[in-house]
Amino acid sequence: MLLEDKNAIVYGGGGSVGGAVTRAFAGEGAKVFLAGRTQATVEVVAQEIRSAGGVAETAQVDALDEKAVEEHADAVAEEAGGIDISFNAIFNDDVQGKPLAEMPFEHFARPITKAMRNQFLTARAVARHMVEQGSGVILTITGSYREAFPSIGGTVVAWAAIEAQCR
Repeated sequence: MLLEDKNAIVYGGGGSVGGAVTRAFAGEGAKVFLAGRTQATVEVVAQEIRSAGGVAETAQVDALDEKAVEEHADAVAEEAGGIDISFNAIFNDDVQGKPLAEMPFEHFARPITKAMRNQFLTARAVARHMVEQGSGVILTITGSYREAFPSIGGTVVAWAAIEAQCR
């Protein structure tokens, strides 16, 4: 198994993308820690993983709450002995389908502000542990930010910012 003896945190682990990634990590042998704003949604995915023989733990964590993110990462690292993988699948409330010329600034800025806050907070929290252990992988979701997408607002800017942070 590719991820045997690895510990993975998935932020947004109860959502469709986060849940699919969490199931894949668990299927490859990782012990998964699902974090999400809604305990019930992460628990559904965790129960599926447990029923299939995997190891999954859940926590209610708002990835926009700096203290909650830090405390969760610290608790996972202490309990599991380290953090090997972090995946952020947080939905960023983007507004789509409206031309930029008609979009209020608040709608344009919302995905940028939300994405950069949750991406930074989650990456920083796990990176501290990964640096200490000398290894780890931080995964994110972005799209093709170099192409023109005239009706998806600030999402493309958020993607570019996430890519820049990763570099």
